[in-house]
Amino acid sequence: MGRLFLVSLEGKIYSCKHCQAHLALVEDIVSRSFHCRHGKAYLFNKVVNVTAGIKEDRMMMTGLHTVSDIFCVGCGAIVGWKYEAAHEKAQKYKEGKIVLERFKLTGPDGSRYWASHDAHMGGSDADDA
Repeated sequence: MGRLFLVSLEGKIYSCKHCQAHLALVEDIVSRSFHCRHGKAYLFNKVVNVTAGIKEDRMMMTGLHTVSDIFCVGCGAIVGWKYEAAHEKAQKYKEGKIVLERFKLTGPDGSRYWASHDAHMGGSDADDA
């Protein structure tokens, strides 16, 4: 194993709640209307310090998508997923974008989001798409 080099961001940052590796900037949020099994999730244009897992097809609330889990390179925790392909025309805007689960992040003000007791336990996706 080599030395780990992490990208440091400046500004209002979302970080991994486990190792505090910088993951994304507030200004790169596309939508805060996404949901996951732990509650809220945010759609981002770009993120850093992550690696993508194996692509797989998943049925989500808005239809079939090809996605890959996203892992923090600092600690290996799954922090969200990347939309590799959308199989429905109306969902194509998600392709190449990343969803980070709010429960797995530390917010720009240092806050943590706790899992909702009534969080949806099924597929993950936007409720307004």
